[in-house]
Amino acid sequence: MLFNALSDKLDKTFRNLRGVGKISDKNIADALKEIRLALLEADVEFTVAKEFIANIKERANGVDVLKSVKPGEQIVKIFQDELTALLGSENAPLNLDAPGHILVCGLNGAGKTTTSAKLALRLKKQGHQPLLVACDLYRPAAIDQLRTLAGQVDVPIFTPEAGEKDVVKAAKQAVAWAREQTGNVIIFDTAGRQEIDNDLIKELKKLNDFVKPQETLLVADAGTGQQSVSVAKHFDEAVGITGIVLTKLDGDARGGAALSMRAATGCPIKYIGEGEKMDQLAEFHPERMADRILGMGDVVSLVEHAADKIDEKDAMRSIKRLSSGQFDFNDFLDQMKMLKKLGPLEGLLGLIPGMGKLKKQIPAGALDPKKFSRQEAIVLSMTPIERARPLLIKGSRRRRIAAGSGATIIEVNQLLKQFNQMQKMMKSKGKMSQMMKQLGADGDEGGAMPQGMPDMKEMEKMMKQMGGGKGGKGGGGLPDLGNMFGGKGPFG
Repeated sequence: MLFNALSDKLDKTFRNLRGVGKISDKNIADALKEIRLALLEADVEFTVAKEFIANIKERANGVDVLKSVKPGEQIVKIFQDELTALLGSENAPLNLDAPGHILVCGLNGAGKTTTSAKLALRLKKQGHQPLLVACDLYRPAAIDQLRTLAGQVDVPIFTPEAGEKDVVKAAKQAVAWAREQTGNVIIFDTAGRQEIDNDLIKELKKLNDFVKPQETLLVADAGTGQQSVSVAKHFDEAVGITGIVLTKLDGDARGGAALSMRAATGCPIKYIGEGEKMDQLAEFHPERMADRILGMGDVVSLVEHAADKIDEKDAMRSIKRLSSGQFDFNDFLDQMKMLKKLGPLEGLLGLIPGMGKLKKQIPAGALDPKKFSRQEAIVLSMTPIERARPLLIKGSRRRRIAAGSGATIIEVNQLLKQFNQMQKMMKSKGKMSQMMKQLGADGDEGGAMPQGMPDMKEMEKMMKQMGGGKGGKGGGGLPDLGNMFGGKGPFG
């Protein structure tokens, strides 16, 4: 995830604070120094980081320590509140009042065209009738790209005549075309440049003056650091942006732009792009992002994501079978299909409270979709009877399954062993209920930490009971997820 490096540094700082029985001025000063360095290394703009630290210091020095709450955790809560405020405090919805014009702008490479199509799909799912308009007259490939994407999301599109260079003329034709359609929201995909220049700004101003958009959205690459902040300021001065769309949050960059742009421009972040697929555009919720940066997960977004991807009846049928102790390879296939719909597992783990730290113990490539595809091929090579009664799968059947799936005997044996362990766990109501309870456990009674943080000691004990093994390197005694995901544990 984009904030991994920052999250790691903050986790170390707060771990030290939580171990302190009494907070002193020196404790606070040392922690703030480490936080400031972590923010600057994440490419947060200097003035933003400076003001942010000052706000935390003022609140920390004046806080009354509650007897029921550890003082270190109160400082963490202050940081969480200030981080949420820095990101914008609350979700900022789109203004879709008539005529519903949305102007999408930004530099080349930030993802304007893809974001325009993603936004159209999202609005369509919400019951709106979006239309797409190609206004990038300098890059013919952009028009072709938007036409292709419009077909994928099944949204009507207007494209200007070949050779048209007057963007205002093209926009007038588009508006006239839109009157003949049934749409109620028009999304204008505009031209970009490798960098801001006078011609770009001049053209954008003309288009903005004609379109008079209810929303002018700046699409910015979240991994480009302080350059994105400078770009945002220039676009805001030129056309008055009303919102920001941060793209490529699934990348490995430092992510300082995400923490700086709201403070630097005063414009809310409205959406985030977390992948290349058309449905990977999400509303931005500051408090949820703050929790994710602090390693506290984002259960609400996880539930929303699952509800959008998975059929409720299929999920309920699967849950009933699991809760009744029934679990065979047909259920295994159903689970894999659901996981495929949810998208990359690595991103989903970051949304589960407490799992951010545990992810570090998973070997590189263990969550590779290709690995799950190989397992799926093995199961599909079984007969219907074998899937329903895995105990029948002995030597000759295993060799046939391996040959039919292109796998090795070792891979087939590993999958059967892992499945057997999973089956035992599913039949153990005590272990299942304990696991679900821990993943949804409340925070400290004093209320300093957000709810949903699992008790790691209990998680360790529970994982060992389920075959997780001893703590891995750097895990601080946590369950060995290297074994669990590397082929020796119950989750294969």
